[in-house]
Amino acid sequence: MRTNSGMRLIAGLLLAAAVAAGCDVTRTTPTPVPTASPSPTATATATATVTPTVTLTATATVTPTANPAPSPDATDAEDESLATDAPGASFTAGPSGAPLATPSSNQVTRLPGEPDPTLTPGALNPSVTQANIHSTICVSGWTATIRPPSSYTNKLKAQQIVQYGYTDTSSSSYEEDHLISLQLGGAPTDPRNLWPQPYTISLQHGQPAGARTKDVFETALKKKVCAGTMALVEAQRRIGIHWVHAYYGIA
Repeated sequence: MRTNSGMRLIAGLLLAAAVAAGCDVTRTTPTPVPTASPSPTATATATATVTPTVTLTATATVTPTANPAPSPDATDAEDESLATDAPGASFTAGPSGAPLATPSSNQVTRLPGEPDPTLTPGALNPSVTQANIHSTICVSGWTATIRPPSSYTNKLKAQQIVQYGYTDTSSSSYEEDHLISLQLGGAPTDPRNLWPQPYTISLQHGQPAGARTKDVFETALKKKVCAGTMALVEAQRRIGIHWVHAYYGIA
């Protein structure tokens, strides 16, 4: 009996040892999860910089300008502005024109821009009549056939600037104008129909009365004559020594 008990004891110990050898249990200590320390809250303070507003005041200097005179059209240029040193086919120097009838309004006050009637009363081209206007002045380019050369008109301009007593003696300030324009039957070379007309001159209230204004008036009158709505003699009267009165309707 003791032998059996001893054998059982030994067998139990061996069994326990075997079990212990096959079950190796490892205890793992859990790694603690680090706890993040709360970040301190940053407080941002915005500093606003106020820039003062600058108001700029612009001062404009306005220079008064005179009313510009109307520019001549191609027909005006035909009459005055295209003068060259080549004379027209029928050029004859000197007082070859027919005297212009003296207007009944001799006592009318001379306005700025109008000629001295004693120096420039006007003269007509006897070759132009009411009956032949459609073969003379109403034909484009016809005035080129009778226009005096610039050598003639420039010399006359210099002489007449002295006669008119202008304080501005620069020839560039004046157009050597045909008082009765070539396109209205004025004498081409007669000194009585030519005068140094200022480019820049105006009436008391600023209305332009210089050479360019007269050029426009001449063309308007010629268009009426050629259209048959105005007689040639009436157009010549209006463009004569009191042309500014006629242009502005001044009595």
